[in-house]
Amino acid sequence: MNTLAPNSGSSLQHILTSGQHDILLDQLTPYEQLPLKIEGPTVWDAEDYRGDSNAHKWTHTWTEEEISQLEQQSIIWRDSGRELAEIERSTFPLPSSLISTLLRLRERLVHGTGFYLFKGLPTDRWGPHLTAIAYLGLGSYLGNVNSQNKKGHVLGHVKDLGNDPTQIDKVRIYSTAAKQFFHTDSSGGLVGLCCLHKALEGGESDIVSAHRLWNELQATRPDVAKTLASPIWNLDRKGEVSVGQNEWYTTAIFCLPKGEPANRMIVHWDPYYVRSVSRHVEAGKIPPVTVEQEEAMRVLEETAGRLALHMILAVGDIQFVSDVHVLHARTAYVDHPAPAPRRHLLRLWLAVPEGEDPLNLGWTSGWRTACKDSKHQRRGGIQVDNTPTRCPL
Repeated sequence: MNTLAPNSGSSLQHILTSGQHDILLDQLTPYEQLPLKIEGPTVWDAEDYRGDSNAHKWTHTWTEEEISQLEQQSIIWRDSGRELAEIERSTFPLPSSLISTLLRLRERLVHGTGFYLFKGLPTDRWGPHLTAIAYLGLGSYLGNVNSQNKKGHVLGHVKDLGNDPTQIDKVRIYSTAAKQFFHTDSSGGLVGLCCLHKALEGGESDIVSAHRLWNELQATRPDVAKTLASPIWNLDRKGEVSVGQNEWYTTAIFCLPKGEPANRMIVHWDPYYVRSVSRHVEAGKIPPVTVEQEEAMRVLEETAGRLALHMILAVGDIQFVSDVHVLHARTAYVDHPAPAPRRHLLRLWLAVPEGEDPLNLGWTSGWRTACKDSKHQRRGGIQVDNTPTRCPL
């Protein structure tokens, strides 16, 4: 069984997550030079993927051999006593056949349709610890794990903690049972969701091609497209702020870095983070959201909903989506009454940096962004000062 040998010389342990940054205006293609229509595999219609007859296009069921391979390596890691946050490609060897499968998935996520669903991970039998090890291990072959909050957590727990979803300046919506509108995260490349427990009702997923959405807006509402492509959007950091940073960062929702082809347009969006800057507006620090921006937000959500592909995650499923050219949403949900377990998903943020693969194992370059950390090995994510990464279960 061929395996990738660990390579401690290429370890990322000393590299902190980059964090969120203002867009660089001199790197931004002006709206007048943006494409009227994007073409290629990143532009897809939901209808082509709906129904059982199309499921083979975007799902992979783990084979018994693949599960055995993941389980074997995960047990070795568990028994070693090493920290979960130390898992990365250079420390978590896998068989070459499984690596090839993951590299094909990565290519599709980064440069293709931008979504895929893995089915059949034995999460109930493995339990949370072994599942987390396997999940972090396979995820490390898709991208570099990033911190997701000010505490440096690299494994997010998506479940209802009883937080008030109306307190949007303090609460991140994934920790509630509320509806999540179409958005991206701040992963720096890819988002993974591994389902441990389902809700009683709801909590279902919708995704949409951001490039298909752009084409629709350019054809029907170019005024909205122009507003979304303008660097006038202030997104709240929700108190996760390093020394010397503003409490918000400024970006364009649709951005094409200068010199990049049309099908490398990047989307970065979360309406909750725009709404929650109101306290900074009231303090006179930034201008209020304009009527044009309000209209753009409404049209984006309505259009995305109309074009979206709906999916339901089962226990043991892992959904991966591009955080660069796919928007995702979640329906509101109701948990099972106690003592049944609550809906619980494990989330990964995986950076896909611009540049060559430091391990020379088949990674293609991530897309160039118009931010200063485009080539950073842990670009994106959330980083507060020098907080180290950690992974509590």
